Amino acid sequence: MTTWGYIFVSISIVSLISLVGVFTLSFSNNLLKKMLLYLVSFAVGGLFGDALIHLIPESFKEIPHTPTASFLILGGILVFFILEKFLRWQHCHIPASKEHTHPVATLNIVGDSFHNLIDGMLIAASFMVSVPIGITTTIAVILHEIPQEIGQFGILVHSGVPVKRALLLNFLSALAAFVGALIVLLIGSQAADFSVYLLPITAGGFLYIAGSDLIPELHHGHEVSVRAALGQFLCIVLGIVLMASLLVLG
Repeated sequence: MTTWGYIFVSISIVSLISLVGVFTLSFSNNLLKKMLLYLVSFAVGGLFGDALIHLIPESFKEIPHTPTASFLILGGILVFFILEKFLRWQHCHIPASKEHTHPVATLNIVGDSFHNLIDGMLIAASFMVSVPIGITTTIAVILHEIPQEIGQFGILVHSGVPVKRALLLNFLSALAAFVGALIVLLIGSQAADFSVYLLPITAGGFLYIAGSDLIPELHHGHEVSVRAALGQFLCIVLGIVLMASLLVLG
């Protein structure tokens, strides 16, 4: 399969995840909250694992001057911080939670579309470096997208958007990933160099999302038992182990 083929298939899979919200319709709010906490925990491990096991080591390998890679990682963290502030949009993976401020439906769609645009660029840029790096980045994005899209769907429904329209809006916003990938692919011969410098920015973004958006949600008071805390910890470890196991891909 060509690089373009890998990128198209990967982004198609990520985009279809936007429809995952339909499976939550048969769940009670309590069951959904419990399930999402473990999905978020798994996503935390996947994001940290991809950033620290794959993206950052690859960045130090490909970029000659180590301080440059470090500054780009820090730059990625700052970029995602600014984007979140600018859009006034924050990932909320627990639809029925009263402890989160839910932006209006329109702002969520705008923010989600922009986020998916970046995801498409990150996936395409990663595949331009190597197929294994592209696969691991895609998996990390998928792990993040599942709880995010469930939360996004819940926010739309709770904001009064009809179910079918909420699914359609979620799917349309997910298609922005193809636009992001196209931007990277149109760079042509310069795409390889561009993608190398985008990798540490990607790593910084993943560290920011996992550390500032996801982990705080695990500390809310819905699940305070030792059993629940242990379950979350094991899910984080599983996410890390999954990323570590992908080292066999090269």
